[in-house]
Amino acid sequence: MSHLSEQRRSSVSRRDLLKGVAGGAALAAIGLSARAAAAEEKPAASPLKGRIKQGACGGVFPKGLSFEDKCKLMKDLGLYGHDLLGPKEFDTLKKYGLLCTMVRSGLGIAKGFNRKENHEALVASTKEAIEATAAAGFPNIIVMSGNREGMADDVGQANCVEGLKKIAAFAEEKKVNVCMELLNSKRNHKDYMCDHTAWGAEMCKKVGSPRVKLLYDIYHMQVQEGDVIATIKENIQYIGHFHTAGVPGRHEIDDSQELYYPAIMRAIVDAKYDGYVSHEYSPTKDAIESLKKSIAICDV
Repeated sequence: MSHLSEQRRSSVSRRDLLKGVAGGAALAAIGLSARAAAAEEKPAASPLKGRIKQGACGGVFPKGLSFEDKCKLMKDLGLYGHDLLGPKEFDTLKKYGLLCTMVRSGLGIAKGFNRKENHEALVASTKEAIEATAAAGFPNIIVMSGNREGMADDVGQANCVEGLKKIAAFAEEKKVNVCMELLNSKRNHKDYMCDHTAWGAEMCKKVGSPRVKLLYDIYHMQVQEGDVIATIKENIQYIGHFHTAGVPGRHEIDDSQELYYPAIMRAIVDAKYDGYVSHEYSPTKDAIESLKKSIAICDV
């Protein structure tokens, strides 16, 4: 074979080799691009929309779970905080970037602002709670009307107005909402006075403070009066906090109960509410899975 022929064959071989390498590189690049595109198309875990700022109460968690582990779980699930706690839990909440979304105060459900003989003790304890809540940078404290015990509703309302006016200016100064809870007297809290939204809203109107509001418990108000969505829309300026639970039974807010929570949550969003909605039910199934499902249902 001539030297020239050997050179040609060598040149052809190198040329074919280079083509092959280039082609392989192109195919590899195509493969990488395809994998990258597939990765981009694969849905990632969706964060919460956050239009409803959700919290939790103690009963929704598994029994025996430590408070620290509750805080870890709340953080992982995207919750803002925990209701109905006191100052001893504040540091642990803050450690995890959480709030006490509703600080407890008062003398219990039965002894509230509807009796003047309770005012001195309630004003002192409520101001103390407001002070601690403001110092921690938290938004709300809870108060109660108390039971009727034969008292007329208009008299009890006037007494509540008188008592709450004694703390309203302090709440305004400290930028803390004082929220009287609406509870049903039909099934769960016999004789409780603040059992209708209209009564509570009229009380707030008479106090005349932007810091005196209602804790609208959706479960309780469905049991007592129904008409939940319309009532929320009509009274949203007087509502400082919400609680959720299923009806009947105060269990999960899933499809086993009569309320349709996505529509209720959308109504709350549409009303421009910017406070918190906390879950307060007793789970009958796996507590963590029930909480995850409740959060997803309310994340409209």
